[in-house]
Amino acid sequence: MKVKTLVAVLVVIFAMTLIVGCAKVPQQELDAAKAALDAAKAVEADRYAPELFNAVKDSLNAINAEIEKQNSKFALFRSYSKAKTMLAAALAAANNAKDTAVANKEKVKAEANDLLAKIGPAIDDVKKLMKKAPRGKEGRAALEAMNADLATVEASVAEANTALANGDFLTARDKAQAGLQKVAAISEELQQAINKKLGR
Repeated sequence: MKVKTLVAVLVVIFAMTLIVGCAKVPQQELDAAKAALDAAKAVEADRYAPELFNAVKDSLNAINAEIEKQNSKFALFRSYSKAKTMLAAALAAANNAKDTAVANKEKVKAEANDLLAKIGPAIDDVKKLMKKAPRGKEGRAALEAMNADLATVEASVAEANTALANGDFLTARDKAQAGLQKVAAISEELQQAINKKLGR
């Protein structure tokens, strides 16, 4: 009888050991997901695919919370299967954020180049219009203000070119875009003044 009881206890202990052995923190999967997020950060996914990047960060926070939840349970009742499923999804999402960021970066670079190619001729056109603008007292003051604005745009274009050369395509695009809009506004204002002068 004592032998049977001892065998039963040993079987239970063995079974408990197996269960506890299976319920381990999925550290390898966690490390892989974190490495994938770091790789996405390295290609500036936080800037060029921010929604995807932030979603992965939120997922990892939720995964860590799930792992902590399981860690707080008695060893026999721990299960990391949900965390493993979440980690697989987070890994795929991090890789997607990385790939999307690379594609978006190239797209923004092309947009920046396109805008910078347009802004030079647009500034030249404005300078030609300035020669035709009215030169009265009010006209002179307006032209001085426009010249100051144009100088600011040219400085911004120089900054955009520097940003482009340094691989900061978002800054380059945004500066070029703002510059082009300002030049368009100056051009429209000049054209209206010229038309008024000509009695149109």
